[in-house]
Amino acid sequence: MVNASRLLAAVLAGSDELSRVASASATAFGVALNSIAQSARTRATARVVRPRFPNTYYRSPDEPGQATTGPWTAARLRQVLHESLQGERVIVVANREPRIHEYNEQGEVIVRHPASGLVTALEPVMRACSGVWIAHGSGAADRAASDRNGRFAVSTGDAEYSLRRVWLNEEEERGYYYGFANEALWPLSHLAHAHPIFRRDDWTQYQRVNQKFADAVSAEADCDDPIVLVQDYHFALVPRMLRRRFPRATILTFWHIPWPHAERLSICPFHEPLLEGMLGSSIVGFHTPQHCQNFLDSVDRCLEVRVERGEMSVTHQRQTTLVRPYPISIEWPNRLTAASPPVSDCRQSVREELGLAADAKVVVCVDRLDYTKGIEERLRTFERTLERWNGASPVAFLQVGAPSRVRIDRYREFGNRVRSEVQRINARFGGEGRVPIVLADRHYEPPEVFRLYRAADVCYVSSLHDGMNLVAKEFVSARDDEQGVLLLSRFAGAARELTEALIVNPYDVEAVADILQAALSMGNAEQRERMHALRQQVSEFNVYRWAGRMLLDATRLRHRERLQDRLQMRFTARRLQRAARFE
Repeated sequence: MVNASRLLAAVLAGSDELSRVASASATAFGVALNSIAQSARTRATARVVRPRFPNTYYRSPDEPGQATTGPWTAARLRQVLHESLQGERVIVVANREPRIHEYNEQGEVIVRHPASGLVTALEPVMRACSGVWIAHGSGAADRAASDRNGRFAVSTGDAEYSLRRVWLNEEEERGYYYGFANEALWPLSHLAHAHPIFRRDDWTQYQRVNQKFADAVSAEADCDDPIVLVQDYHFALVPRMLRRRFPRATILTFWHIPWPHAERLSICPFHEPLLEGMLGSSIVGFHTPQHCQNFLDSVDRCLEVRVERGEMSVTHQRQTTLVRPYPISIEWPNRLTAASPPVSDCRQSVREELGLAADAKVVVCVDRLDYTKGIEERLRTFERTLERWNGASPVAFLQVGAPSRVRIDRYREFGNRVRSEVQRINARFGGEGRVPIVLADRHYEPPEVFRLYRAADVCYVSSLHDGMNLVAKEFVSARDDEQGVLLLSRFAGAARELTEALIVNPYDVEAVADILQAALSMGNAEQRERMHALRQQVSEFNVYRWAGRMLLDATRLRHRERLQDRLQMRFTARRLQRAARFE
């Protein structure tokens, strides 16, 4: 909360400062008042939670069959595949592999689960579908763990699917992944004040690697109309390459990061072939309706196409592509939550490991070390919170930051700035063995992360620009005790759905510090009511629904196209018959 002396100082400083401080005070004061009011309410009647933004997301008409009724689960998703797609195998194309094989210090092969929101979302779908996941084999021991064709069977206890690894040489990986994908497309798509770098050599490697993955799909396809899910910005060219080989294929492309505005996209020297590549898809999916509109604006401005805004479709070179919002999510119920220790045990063990008192308040943040995640702004927020904190219990901040893309100068420099800032703040507020900010810049396996979620009083997601951000949803799924507070950036796609979180502007450090203090002192009753509503939202809009809606849309599309094919064959047959009469 903003105290009286600070408000008086703002009055003396001038109207601009007064306006900003008053705004932050009002926000935090509103949270505090709401906490008091919520705590006083009785829980005699269950709270009814309605889906947020009922008209925001595209809803398909009800389809016949049992697979379209009831809550979305792994079983229902399997039923959709069986009833609607006759159990056809799904091929996933993604840069990130769900398992990475490495060598430990003893030279033994170990398995690591990558820190990836894409893997978090897709693996439950693959467990339900038992298809093929095609990915870049990036682990040092990946070749040793795979057969001669790069295949590896992924067993998840109750299901199994195939991992097909694609091998890249040093030049390909540097140009395609570190170069064009992450020094050009990533900053182009995120409003995080980083300039994209476009190199023609990188573009050449991007084309070459996209062709390699298209070839791998061709090798894995067992029919002439496969169902292919192309994932993310690494493979914008793959849909068109596959369309040339499989004209009848159902190709669903999902873009996991924001899609830029048309004017911003046009600074890319290769924006036209990128758009043409994506328009090889049957369906292009994004997290939010705004990203869909940005894509429609882009193709309308840059290509000779017909855009149907009402139907949200694009026709290019006689190929029609549907554009749809599919907000991605996580599995529910979450098996990691079920396998985790009790919340009380997690709270005790994490505080002991950090050398904290049993009643210490802990704020947990989980990210890759990426400049789009708002980590520097977050650290400044922590500093302001430490300056003002006068609670009875000490407060500590745990920042899990998995190293990411360290071969790119911008990422190395960013990681160094984060470490330097943590050291500076700890030198200022630490002492006598106390370290207020703990930076854990190493890889954490998913069970370790969920233990931290369950131990936290607050989870802060401070993305400067994000397609969705599944950390927010993971935190909600981990809190089956219905406690804990989620602070969520308004610039993350998840903020559209998780409206019972405390929604903040991460750039406004002062206001966020005020709201963070209110979150740390929020009463149990309000925590429970907010978390209950958040959990209902995530449980209903889970990853099985995300995949199921895409596959049901694909089913209708396949059905319509096959009817058109049969009709065309009849017309052709009749024309041949009429021609034969005149011979």
